[in-house]
Amino acid sequence: MNLLNATIARIKPQDDSIRGQAIDRLDRLTMPHWALGRLLDLAVDLAGITGSLQPQVNRRLIVTMAGDHGVAVEGVSAFPQAVTGQMVANIVAGGAGINALARVAGARVQVVNMGAACDLSALTDSGQILCKTIAPGTANIAMGPAMTREQAIRSLEAGIEVAQAFAADTDLFGTGDMGIANTTPSSAIVALLTGASAEQATGNGTGIDNGQRRHKVSVIQRALDINRPDPHDGLDVLAKVGGFEIGGLAGLILGAAALRKPVIIDGFISTAAALVAQSLAPASVDYMIAAHHSMEQGHRLALARLRKKPLLDLDFRLGEGTGAALAMTLVEGAQRILTEMATFEEAAVSQGHADA
Repeated sequence: MNLLNATIARIKPQDDSIRGQAIDRLDRLTMPHWALGRLLDLAVDLAGITGSLQPQVNRRLIVTMAGDHGVAVEGVSAFPQAVTGQMVANIVAGGAGINALARVAGARVQVVNMGAACDLSALTDSGQILCKTIAPGTANIAMGPAMTREQAIRSLEAGIEVAQAFAADTDLFGTGDMGIANTTPSSAIVALLTGASAEQATGNGTGIDNGQRRHKVSVIQRALDINRPDPHDGLDVLAKVGGFEIGGLAGLILGAAALRKPVIIDGFISTAAALVAQSLAPASVDYMIAAHHSMEQGHRLALARLRKKPLLDLDFRLGEGTGAALAMTLVEGAQRILTEMATFEEAAVSQGHADA
């Protein structure tokens, strides 16, 4: 059994017994019934995910996976492909949006090179990024498959390996991405795995205008027509229209789920990866926490397929893990309510006057 299949076999649903115990405790806290709403729902999930009424979330890691895409030659992005490597260097230097927001969240940031087209060996050799490169960018999905099925498996297993490598000192994972043109394969994935059309699943990405968006939709439709991925096989979808960093993120999600660790799903690209993970292991959805609503219109379709209601809605469209970083503060809030707030009995407060 390979690493991918072994990991999938280890993924089980949340612990219903612990969820019940968490609900019982939260019902008895010194406030009106469920007065903190979805924060309490999140606390129940944390208990169910970890199998503990004392879940730990202090050690936080944002994994930002980088990869390039052959479809960039079709003119689907407002930025040149060289920006992928330049932004990786910016993240390593601490100057990107993810760095600023990770500092707010008290999270570390780890960049993983899954398949950037540029030479990042200096950053790898210095230990500043991890190298899990499958190839220097995918093939152009508008002309044929993005990668082979074997490469798709390797990308998923690379993500699993990252989860395993950092599991010992990480309580809470967050996903992030960096890759010019990666909203194009993500839109193709969302269309396939939600049953939507290319038009419905495609947004304006890095800020292209409506005319460019129509071209982008046509490129995605061509990719779907040429490759004909099987929508019931997440691995086939990933191989034919995906990306190496998307596969890596899906693997990270699967790895976290197998380890019973919560993983915060960032924006559109991360959620496309989550759909791949769901297709391969439906129970992995139990370990996902949706960070935010992206500006990408396909993101809502993807979240609906996952049956996830995101914690934030801030008109983000940056990626990198920025939404996941901000959502970590809410996860900590839920954990603290569960573990630090007193019950009526502990505080000697009369329930009849709790909301006075």
